[in-house]
Amino acid sequence: MNTITRRTLQILTTVLLLAVFSCSEPVKNQETKKAPFLVEITIPQLQEGYRTGKFTITAVVKAYLARIDSIDHSGPMLNSVIIVNPDALQIAAELDRELVSGKSRGPLHGVPVLLKDNIDTHDKMPTTGGSRALQHSFPLADSRVASKLREAGAVIIGKSNLSEWANFRSKISSSGWSGAGGQTKNPYILDRNPCGSSSGSGAAVSANLCMVAIGTETNGSIVCPSNNNGIVGIKPTVGLISRSGVIPISVTQDTPGPMARTVTDAAICLGALTGIDETDSKTLQSAGHFLTDYSGFLLKDGLRGKRIGLVRSAMGIHHKVDTLMNKAVAWIKSQGAEVIELKEAFDGKLEKASFEVMLYEFKDGLNSYFSSLGKEAPVKSMQDLIAFNKSDSVELRYFDQELLRQSNEKGILKSTEYQAALATMLKGTRENGIDMLMNRNHLDALMAPTGTPAWKTDLINGDLYMGGSSSWAAIAGYPAITVPMGMIDGLPVDLSFFGRAWSEPVLIEIAYAYEQGTKFRQPPRFLKDQ
Repeated sequence: MNTITRRTLQILTTVLLLAVFSCSEPVKNQETKKAPFLVEITIPQLQEGYRTGKFTITAVVKAYLARIDSIDHSGPMLNSVIIVNPDALQIAAELDRELVSGKSRGPLHGVPVLLKDNIDTHDKMPTTGGSRALQHSFPLADSRVASKLREAGAVIIGKSNLSEWANFRSKISSSGWSGAGGQTKNPYILDRNPCGSSSGSGAAVSANLCMVAIGTETNGSIVCPSNNNGIVGIKPTVGLISRSGVIPISVTQDTPGPMARTVTDAAICLGALTGIDETDSKTLQSAGHFLTDYSGFLLKDGLRGKRIGLVRSAMGIHHKVDTLMNKAVAWIKSQGAEVIELKEAFDGKLEKASFEVMLYEFKDGLNSYFSSLGKEAPVKSMQDLIAFNKSDSVELRYFDQELLRQSNEKGILKSTEYQAALATMLKGTRENGIDMLMNRNHLDALMAPTGTPAWKTDLINGDLYMGGSSSWAAIAGYPAITVPMGMIDGLPVDLSFFGRAWSEPVLIEIAYAYEQGTKFRQPPRFLKDQ
């Protein structure tokens, strides 16, 4: 590198850092002017900047860390990042050296990523699941997700806050609250809720604290925070991405997935995470289905000729959401798609069966996870966790641990009750659910509003969640993509597309075409209240 280039990069780094630090007063719109290269930048734009020498990975990571400090840990205090990676700059410098030598690991080379703090990393960051019981828990190995990200050249800059134990702990809870991390705020209006359990991931992506974040979903925990924070979320088919090293709730329904500001970025990240993992048997089913590059499905005319089923039963919850949904339907039709209205409603008995399955699988999975931590594990079993919470000054301050208690009372996975519940939910959501609906109506996908505008955070009464459409795909273990659909009184809402197992390519086509034709994503303004 010649002297002039190095000096230029030094000046650029200084300007970027000063711009980020200077926005800690009222953040609102002024920070978008002061650090334009960070705000709403996409992965392709970042890679082009690296390729042309416009900036370095080290400069980018420094700027993101400074932005986290000024927006998340002070300023609006979003509280979306539970810990910053102390080795982030060292990793960035190594990746810079690789670029100088002509080596790029791929489309995620130098991309700053946050991981939800139920995804293991084998480094100087603990994996807490949001619990004070695991504040000093350092896993013995990277999760497969973390390993794949590192192989692809991503910089894991920190861990994002979450609803404790992925929101499967208490009967009443506030999404985004954890004993280890406190309450995450919504970046659009700070007293509103970010939704959970990937609340920190959603808020951080929306606030431009990272390029992409990885969330996890059992039922709604990727799509709901994407809805409340005005971003894109991909909840993949269960088995497309390995869950090894992810603190579990349900082996049947759990999946990690990318959360980003654009369909393009989410699709790029998705391709970096797929693949067979012998330690997660569900991924064996993805053979012949997974791809390592989904960019070929980013088609602006991806709606043309598609038949999409509108799930009418998911509407009628909020009249302003219905208004946006009806506009979305009209626009989608104008792009050459056919929309077929469906009257079928989601059967409540399937959610009851799913809840029973989760109680059984949570105990089995969590006890296995504690065993994976080795002899240094802070807690050894769910029973130990329950006892810890009773003795802690924070864990039971706002919410109970009824779901932990109920789960701990369940038997083994060979029990008749568990097997019956599992069979009921899978047949009802797959063979007699999504597959039947789509086959009977010759559909390429289904669609529904993802949720309603964010409610006010309430640590006394818990979430005021009105409803959403996540259960169809979540309980089936099928894919869903959610994209911004518009704004309601300063708060974003999303539209979900979902469908058959392994139908990520067609869903990406549809979601990308909708996103590119409507451009509803708006950066947050960090308003105090409304």
